[in-house]
Amino acid sequence: MFQRLFFLLIVFLFQASCIFEISSALKEGKTCILNKSCDAGLHCETCLANNNLRPRCSRIQPINPISKVKGLPFNKYSWLTTHNSFARLGEVSKTGSVILAPTNQQDSITSQLANGVRGFMLDMYDFQNDVWLCHSFDGTCFNFTAFQPAVNVLREIQLFLENNRDEVVTIIIEDYVKSPKGLTRVFDTAGLRMFMFPVTRMPKNGEDWPKLDDMIRQNQRLLVFTSDRSKEATEGIAYQWKYMVENQYGNGGLKAGVCPNRPQSAPMSDKSKSLVLANHFPDAPDFVVACKQNSAPLLESIKACYQAAGQRWANFIAVDFYKRSDGGGAPQAVDVANGNLICGCDNLAACKANGQCE
Repeated sequence: MFQRLFFLLIVFLFQASCIFEISSALKEGKTCILNKSCDAGLHCETCLANNNLRPRCSRIQPINPISKVKGLPFNKYSWLTTHNSFARLGEVSKTGSVILAPTNQQDSITSQLANGVRGFMLDMYDFQNDVWLCHSFDGTCFNFTAFQPAVNVLREIQLFLENNRDEVVTIIIEDYVKSPKGLTRVFDTAGLRMFMFPVTRMPKNGEDWPKLDDMIRQNQRLLVFTSDRSKEATEGIAYQWKYMVENQYGNGGLKAGVCPNRPQSAPMSDKSKSLVLANHFPDAPDFVVACKQNSAPLLESIKACYQAAGQRWANFIAVDFYKRSDGGGAPQAVDVANGNLICGCDNLAACKANGQCE
């Protein structure tokens, strides 16, 4: 009898503690039931890959570095970046077909923007006499690999830039568009031309980029890079690896303690490229394992890339399922990079407005 009463008392106290916690916003790492139970910038999720069976509040938003200082060169900031940003879990193709291609994210571009994502990796293809976002193979888009026309996503970005005049966004295109001026047409149709940062202002020999507040003042708040070298001459869109170094994507970029460059990129240590892109995602996206990959291994990965890039912190940190982690996740990794870039702190949260550490 006593044991039963004792058990019921423990259950009551546990439930009471949960109710108390839910009545106030829960902090990172606290056990939760619903997303709305967690504090701002957090959501409630379980990381089974790390053997954590109870749902806990984990981060989905980095600290906006502009809130600390926006007078530094663009290459002195780090931005949360989503790999295959458009490839949303559970999405149905706008062709009406079931999508058989892998998916890499949980939410829409608009939601990603609201959560502080500022870098977007988009795969663009010629399809149905238009430019589409596809997760495909052999440079060809099919009904079952086609997500939606690129203009839809670009209009989401256009609306964000229109409504948030102090924000800067970067688009990195895996480019399979062969139609003449195909990219030009889709960006013009989306109303993004007026925001695009001109290639003529991009540093080509390792110099600092223009200051962020200058880019904002001139309304040149959209950086666009393409994997197709010819587009810089034909359409005025920057050839990605002329301006940045990038580590190996996929499983080759997940090896602990190393950060090799991808074949198309110059060596990570090449400082004639002012920007650094750090990839941290597997060959095959895995929703369950992503929470583990986006936790401690991601922090170790960006530190390895910092060393490989000649002690330069990544400007873009690209992950699958950016909302998945066992705590701080990709937002924390971005905060670590920004803390070091902006004020020499181990985390952006410790940076004062004057650029000093607390």
